[in-house]
Amino acid sequence: MAMEKTYNPKAIEQQWYQHWEDKGYFKAQGNGKPYCIVIPPPNVTGRLHMGHAFQDTIMDTLIRYHRMKGDNTLWQPGMDHAGIATQMVVEHQLSAENKTRHDLGRDAFIDRVWKWKAESGGTITQQLRRMGASPDWSRERFTMDEGLSAAVQKVFIQLYDEDLIYRGKRLVNWDTVLHTAVSDLEVISAEENGHLWHIRYPVVGEDSFLTVATTRPETMLGDSAVAVHPDDSRYTHLIGKQIELPLCDRKIPVIADEYVDPEFGSGCVKITPAHDFNDYEVGQRHNLPLINIFTIDAKLNHQAPEAYRGMDRYIARESVVRDLDDLGLLEKVDDHKLVVPRGDRSHSVIEPYLTDQWFVRAEPLAKPSIQAVKDGRIKFIPENWSKTYFNWMENIQDWCISRQIWWGHRIPAWYDPSGKFYVAESADAARAKYGLAQDLPLSQDEDVLDTWFSSALWPFSTLGWPAKDDPALSKFYPTSVLVTGFDIIFFWVARMIMFGLKFMDEVPFRQVYIHGLVRDAEGNKMSKSKGNILDPLDLIDGISLDELLAKRTAGLMQPEMAPAIIAATKKHFPDGIPAFGTDALRFTFTALATTGRDIRFDLGRIEGYRNFCNKLWNATRYVLQNTEGQDNNESDLSLADRWIIARLQQVEAEIIQHIESYRFDLVSRDLYEFVWNDYCDWYIELSKPVLYSNSYSPRQKSAARHTLITVLESILRLLHPIMPYITEELWQRLAPLAKVTGETIMHCRYPEADEGLIDNSAIEELEWVKQFIMGIRQIRSEMNVKPGLALPVVCQNGSNIDKQRIETNRSLLVSLAKIESITWLEPHDKAPESATSLIGDMNLLIPLAGLIDKDAELIRLRKNIVKLEQETQRIEAKLNNENFISRAPSAVVNKEKNRLAETVSALASLKSQADRIDLL
Repeated sequence: MAMEKTYNPKAIEQQWYQHWEDKGYFKAQGNGKPYCIVIPPPNVTGRLHMGHAFQDTIMDTLIRYHRMKGDNTLWQPGMDHAGIATQMVVEHQLSAENKTRHDLGRDAFIDRVWKWKAESGGTITQQLRRMGASPDWSRERFTMDEGLSAAVQKVFIQLYDEDLIYRGKRLVNWDTVLHTAVSDLEVISAEENGHLWHIRYPVVGEDSFLTVATTRPETMLGDSAVAVHPDDSRYTHLIGKQIELPLCDRKIPVIADEYVDPEFGSGCVKITPAHDFNDYEVGQRHNLPLINIFTIDAKLNHQAPEAYRGMDRYIARESVVRDLDDLGLLEKVDDHKLVVPRGDRSHSVIEPYLTDQWFVRAEPLAKPSIQAVKDGRIKFIPENWSKTYFNWMENIQDWCISRQIWWGHRIPAWYDPSGKFYVAESADAARAKYGLAQDLPLSQDEDVLDTWFSSALWPFSTLGWPAKDDPALSKFYPTSVLVTGFDIIFFWVARMIMFGLKFMDEVPFRQVYIHGLVRDAEGNKMSKSKGNILDPLDLIDGISLDELLAKRTAGLMQPEMAPAIIAATKKHFPDGIPAFGTDALRFTFTALATTGRDIRFDLGRIEGYRNFCNKLWNATRYVLQNTEGQDNNESDLSLADRWIIARLQQVEAEIIQHIESYRFDLVSRDLYEFVWNDYCDWYIELSKPVLYSNSYSPRQKSAARHTLITVLESILRLLHPIMPYITEELWQRLAPLAKVTGETIMHCRYPEADEGLIDNSAIEELEWVKQFIMGIRQIRSEMNVKPGLALPVVCQNGSNIDKQRIETNRSLLVSLAKIESITWLEPHDKAPESATSLIGDMNLLIPLAGLIDKDAELIRLRKNIVKLEQETQRIEAKLNNENFISRAPSAVVNKEKNRLAETVSALASLKSQADRIDLL
């Protein structure tokens, strides 16, 4: 079937993906060494965002590369049950029906969640398919699957039996709307405007006060002490004395602790161990009582003075401040910026809350995990992230693993009527394990496990553990590399290492590749409110401005934000977003993937790589049109043939080295330059005189056709891991001509360099040919010589090698540089007035008399010089404006500086050209 004239990604992408999946091409196969990546499991509620798309492009590139190397390659897919997020989705549905989960009861609610999952969950896995991701979907796992749930239960019970899990009362992040503990990752902390209240605490037995500054005056009702620094001479005489706790009819001690910053406020700090994480640590050091004054929904409880009981925490704050003021104990109130922690789901302010929870003793598990990185069994890439890992692991705190929700792995603990608990697989197992009476009633713990608990088992639970019937576990564990963002090193990476070593006696992966965040072109974080957020599918398919605005304002939790979102979106995407296709998006991600740094995603870059796809498409059309049905063999290779084959070997070696070292940016750079510059711009152009001229023999023509085909076929295989769709489409058309067999490019061997084909003399000579041609073209461009006008060239000071090369390559030089004649200037002859170019020691002279209209050309150049001078003055004025420099984002300022440098350079070039022509 004839190729379409223009590249249209929509016409090829989905049909190829369906074909690959139907054929089972993604399944682990190959006789080489095992290579395995487990996908960081996306939430079942999730939708594809730029971070997913970037991360999965990196993983798929690695998987496709190793698959083509012949390794037994498995990309293990799956999804996370996302406890809180999923429960909220279903509760939102119930709310629309005027119901709550309590109306249904636990079992019916869980059934409702499973029903939602079957109907609507997993959208993201379909979106990953759009990105060309090639995991073995037949092995897809879900953290609530029966097998994974069995693994979770076994781990919990074993850790409990070994005293590595315990139940205790500790301070946790408490979501006062969802009524559950949440992890640090589910807390979004941001700076907000607040106040600093300065409160006087009377010293017992003295007519004096200690002034304490606090951002949360209501929590003073739970104070256990006031702390000062032991070396603060202002207060050493008060250490050990008692003070009156205002409004509470309680006395509390003054204690000394180095936690206190003498420079902040008055140097006195109220200590509320049950409502502040730092205060909790101080309280533990000084054996202070833990006084919890809040209920689960942040109302004042029975431990608060009666006047405040039942009040919401913020109503109580107003009352406490008013009462303190009435008593003359409120010294002053300052405006103050503070960091406020909010739940990422409920958006309510998180409360440090004292409650009974289940915990993992982390330190005994952390020690071998630290050693595994220190001794090199696990390597972080970039290596500097190991310091972050060590810092956290060496100061690790016990891990709160219980959550007060219904959706998740229910904790396998069973309570008798007295409240005593027993940990076992079931009530019957608990009775048998602990020797309990068969008729003793037992009820299961209501809590579920933190989602990160089941995720910590992911590398081995997805491969079949603890069952013995899946050979994948022994074959693919430990896995090869984990690809993930730096933000979950603590929450996921470290815990997988701890559990992998504990239960498999082996690390879960050999390497951890840490990538950066995807930001906008100016380096700003992407967000709806800024209008700069990008949806990967919009970049693939394209979207009009009206559709984009409708999409971004639909279902807003804060409708009042719509005008700002609309304005910001119009600013960033005034014409909507054109369709770029998946391959261009993937190539952009890899091109920007500098090791460990955040990437700045620029629509200009993806547009450039869409053009790269077009270039590849058109190159293939040229090759097919000039080779199909004709003889091709390598019997008589030309200089150009030997050059491009040698360059191919060099590039193949470089690409493999870059992939193995995770330098995807260098992979993309070298492939782009080789394909665009060497193959398309040079070799294809060099092939045209051979194929279209009668001055070349049939054997030379055949060799050129052979080289066009074989080099392009290798290019497609080199590009395939990054650009799977277009390379499969083009390879299927080219493979018969290249005499390559196979059903799909993804199972073809990845190209490897043959050093015997690196012809350095051909590389050196062809580079000389290129310099000759480019020198003539540059003169033609600078002097505005008509493109079709053949030019006389005079050579001066050339060596014997130069003369030999001119004679050997004369037909190419004449054809590609559009040369009328090539002559040599004798040493004693005077050179004519000419434009010149230099190749080594040889001058290329083009006599300009009669070739250009001197007066007209000078008028044209001077007009352009005036324009550039005006532009230079405009930019300089802007950069000399203090308001612009101080207010504009640094990226905008740098852009103007770069533009000034370019303008100054162009101006100097035009003036030089004008001076040269003026001398003619």
